[in-house]
Amino acid sequence: MKRVLIVNGPNLNLLGTREPEIYGATTLNELEGLIAGWGRERGVAVTCFQSNHEGELIDRLHDSRHAHDGVIINAGALTHYSYALHDAIVAIGLPTVEVHISNIKEREGWRRTSVIEPACVYMIRGRGIDGYRYALDHLVNQAVAVPETVSYGPAADQVGDLLVPDGAGPHPVAVLIHGGFWRDRWTRDIMAALALDLLPRGWATWNLEYHRVGTGGGWPMTLEDVAAGIDHLAALAPGRGLDLGRVVAIGHSAGGQLALWAAARPHLSDSIPNIEKKVSLHAVAGLAPVSDLVSGFEMGIGSGAVEDLLRRMPEDGPKRYRAASPRQLLPLGVPQLVVHGTEDDAVPVDMSRAYTAAATAAGDNVVYKELDGVDHMALIDPAETAWNEVRRFLAGLL
Repeated sequence: MKRVLIVNGPNLNLLGTREPEIYGATTLNELEGLIAGWGRERGVAVTCFQSNHEGELIDRLHDSRHAHDGVIINAGALTHYSYALHDAIVAIGLPTVEVHISNIKEREGWRRTSVIEPACVYMIRGRGIDGYRYALDHLVNQAVAVPETVSYGPAADQVGDLLVPDGAGPHPVAVLIHGGFWRDRWTRDIMAALALDLLPRGWATWNLEYHRVGTGGGWPMTLEDVAAGIDHLAALAPGRGLDLGRVVAIGHSAGGQLALWAAARPHLSDSIPNIEKKVSLHAVAGLAPVSDLVSGFEMGIGSGAVEDLLRRMPEDGPKRYRAASPRQLLPLGVPQLVVHGTEDDAVPVDMSRAYTAAATAAGDNVVYKELDGVDHMALIDPAETAWNEVRRFLAGLL
């Protein structure tokens, strides 16, 4: 992925002054400068184009066919009714990522449907101007290896991206579970770079999506999805050389809670009936995991994210907290790696310190790595040294 066209539609020329409480204070010129810098960091030449006119946007897309390798588009209000833009994206045949600064799924009813989404390879929404950076990452990652996207259930969010190394196998499997405080603006794209890092190291990766709060998730759907996604490996293994005896879950932040929880689910059939176990986890890595939901609620992490997930406060739903919180399910009975940075301002490092002490006291084999000066997101950046802790942990399992 060497050349990317950025297309911004109607009214985006007014960024910085138009409803800054929704779209932020960054101007279009400032945004284009940021995107160019992000492109340089990734070895990508970026061209930016903005127009308030549908025909000009279509013409610019047509012109991109032989000049670019991918497209990022924020079509503004045209997102919701321009089938002509949809057809133009299909016609040019370039991988196209749709971006929205705000979370269109949480706004007015008419904004919640995108008619161009079916023509795009991915949608990123609600991450502010950083959405363009994540879109660049998605195009760069997909240029390295395109995963097989497989459904493990009937809903749009019940999918996973599968990458399998060359050769007959059997290949150990890393189940990747993304974080984002169980909310819908964060999706599995943020774990894709980790999948690419593990692929040449001999690991198949199964990068799970699941229902989040805002897309029908929360108690118990989110937990049931993760269980179903892991169990779907039993159906994927034949013909793909997957080693179901070496399945490891790697979860970040809220995904760390889900990964640790998944190791304990054999004990939970009475609390959450729809979590039949077909595939067992061999080990778990929690990267800044939300390992204690009661403490997470008391700390107010994610501006009420725990209450949003469980739809109860601890005193109103103690059974839910017991059934979903890894700290209250100890011992998990599998080897665990817990990694946390001291500069984490999303999930306090004290939570991992307390969890590790409790897990060790309960008899679990836990390796704890506390990293000085490391923040929350550095743990899922394979270019950062923090990821080396996971590499070493996985190498020890082979």
